[in-house]
Amino acid sequence: MAEVTETQLPGVGVRYEFTTTEGERVGVLSHRGGRREVLVYDRRDPDAASTLLHLSADDTRTLSELLGASQVTAGIAAVQQQIEGVAIDWLQIGPGSRFTDSTIGEGAFRTRTGVSIVAIVRGDTTVAAPGPEFRFAAGDVAVGVGTPEGLGELRKLLRE
Repeated sequence: MAEVTETQLPGVGVRYEFTTTEGERVGVLSHRGGRREVLVYDRRDPDAASTLLHLSADDTRTLSELLGASQVTAGIAAVQQQIEGVAIDWLQIGPGSRFTDSTIGEGAFRTRTGVSIVAIVRGDTTVAAPGPEFRFAAGDVAVGVGTPEGLGELRKLLRE
């Protein structure tokens, strides 16, 4: 999974960006009201978008389903738009993480960061509401909900 950068845009929402395996920079501007804009940046001018796609909240859900997102993550994203101060992030458990083969309970992540792990994506499978006995494997993606600061702490922990 590519590394995603997140930029808070006060009064607007959040911009997420990543570089594809083919070297194209892609951005998603997530507006607070649920609307999204997908940007593909020009290879010659990294500050200019060569393509811009405007999506309503319904369009976003449709595209997410077509791209393989689960109902769980789409539902969580919809809730996030309605609650002030709540953020969601997808955090990969890398092969070198000390939490590979550990349970959620052993990591005490909610106690340490205030972030709830609400789902785990493992390959093509999503485990909704995993319990404290859920054991991580390398490559799992934890879906966390909490404050942006707490998510940052959890991201650091999972990289250790």
